[in-house]
Amino acid sequence: MTLRKFAGLGALLSIVMPSLAMAADEVAAPVLNSGDTAWMLTSTALVLFMTIPGLALFYGGMVRSKNILSVMMQCFAITGLITILWFVYGYSMAFDTTGMEAGVVNFNSFVGGLSKLFLSGVTPASITGPAALFPEAVFVTFQMTFAIITPALIVGAFAERMKFSAMLIFMAVWFTLVYAPIAHMVWGGPGSLLGDWGVLDFAGGTVVHINAGVAGLVACIVLGKRKGFPTTPMAPHNLGYTLIGAAMLWVGWFGFNAGSAAAANGTAGMAMLVTQIATAAAALGWMFAEWITHGKPSALGIASGVVAGLVAVTPAAGTVGPMGALVIGLVAGVLCFFCATSLKRKLGYDDSLDAFGVHGIGGIVGAILTGVFAAPALGGFGTVTDVAAQVWIQAKGVGFTVIYTAIVTFVILKVLDMVMGLRVTEEEEAVGLDLAQHNERGYNL
Repeated sequence: MTLRKFAGLGALLSIVMPSLAMAADEVAAPVLNSGDTAWMLTSTALVLFMTIPGLALFYGGMVRSKNILSVMMQCFAITGLITILWFVYGYSMAFDTTGMEAGVVNFNSFVGGLSKLFLSGVTPASITGPAALFPEAVFVTFQMTFAIITPALIVGAFAERMKFSAMLIFMAVWFTLVYAPIAHMVWGGPGSLLGDWGVLDFAGGTVVHINAGVAGLVACIVLGKRKGFPTTPMAPHNLGYTLIGAAMLWVGWFGFNAGSAAAANGTAGMAMLVTQIATAAAALGWMFAEWITHGKPSALGIASGVVAGLVAVTPAAGTVGPMGALVIGLVAGVLCFFCATSLKRKLGYDDSLDAFGVHGIGGIVGAILTGVFAAPALGGFGTVTDVAAQVWIQAKGVGFTVIYTAIVTFVILKVLDMVMGLRVTEEEEAVGLDLAQHNERGYNL
């Protein structure tokens, strides 16, 4: 009788245990969060909106009328080009963690592996995020929009003088050798070079803005000044477009910064708030600095201040509080104003649309001050306890990015110049790139 009971119990367990195991697996399995997914879908659309049409209009209004289509065309072409490169190998180079180990410096500390080529393994069922809460396909597209806008920002530095064919090849090579590795080194997770250093870059101050700003500075120096610069007037032809573009960038940047929380949570909410505060402070800082210096505030000035604030708060958005954002915005607005005007005139480089003066300088200001205001003692929400040590880490990250980007960008440009030439002819520059490169006019009157 006892044996029969044990036999019956064993049979029961044989039925129940697999069911319990399956239930445990179901509990442990990641579950997609529809709220987080909806926010990331929205953020992705907002960031793409920043490039087309936001940046296209912002830059398009600042060039002369004979070059508006060339600048807009470059933004659209870059959007298409980087989308395909990101799909083929960019995502894998930036986010494949194969071979990485926290605290160990190896080849994969600098660049990701190739297991995600052609988005291998990315399916409708793939889930990712801090707690594996939204589709990996959404993360791929979200990060793709960052990869798109970064090289598009460089366009502003060499506007009105680079051949379209050379621009396309430069952007493809630069994306491969500069953007993807820097993105991996900062955001690649444990084992990534700058990540293991402890560099704080919430949404791309280093990866996007310092990277693009420094590349733009190198590009405008290598190409040389526009014909007639600085004696010939080269005023923006349509500041209305520029203001509309700046407004689109301001709105889209909430996807850029708040979306980098990768969830619809308190961090995203605070990132949105500090983005607004810093941007407003920078806009007013630039406006009043210009007003005091030149006697009148300008529409171009306040639009540039808006972008300077957006840039500067980007690395800090996930860790600073409102007071820190206010300081970061004010400092960035004033400092970027003087760098985009006085410093540029003094050094004599022709950064056509102030890509370095706004994005490079703004990114550096934001990256360094993140180390200060991420500290809870100064109203931040980070884990910084030693401000001086974190500022040093931030400075190392800035220094590495500046040096790496400058050297590799310079080499790419010089090689392309020898192989195919970078610059349009003087005749093409005089007639305008719209006609010379695209056989179209922005305005047919």
